[in-house]
Amino acid sequence: MRLTPNEVQFLSRKVVKRLIADGKLEVEGVEGVMEAIGGIITRELQREDQLNEEVREVLVQHSDEMARSNITYNEMFKMVKRKLAKEKGLIL
Repeated sequence: MRLTPNEVQFLSRKVVKRLIADGKLEVEGVEGVMEAIGGIITRELQREDQLNEEVREVLVQHSDEMARSNITYNEMFKMVKRKLAKEKGLIL
């Protein structure tokens, strides 16, 4: 995961404060809402990490084809990731 727990907590706090300031959210238990949003952020980042691992596995299986087609690992990684994300209904 690319974000530390402190960064996730910071983001969730900013989201809740902004929603409250914009009048889009009214809550009594702000801390609980921040924890819930932090959990959602963490789960989504973990899903992306899992997707990245799947992409790496696919690329290992097709490394010979990549070498023959003269395409870089990064280009192929992005293409495969977009395709798998679309198939799984994930929004990146």
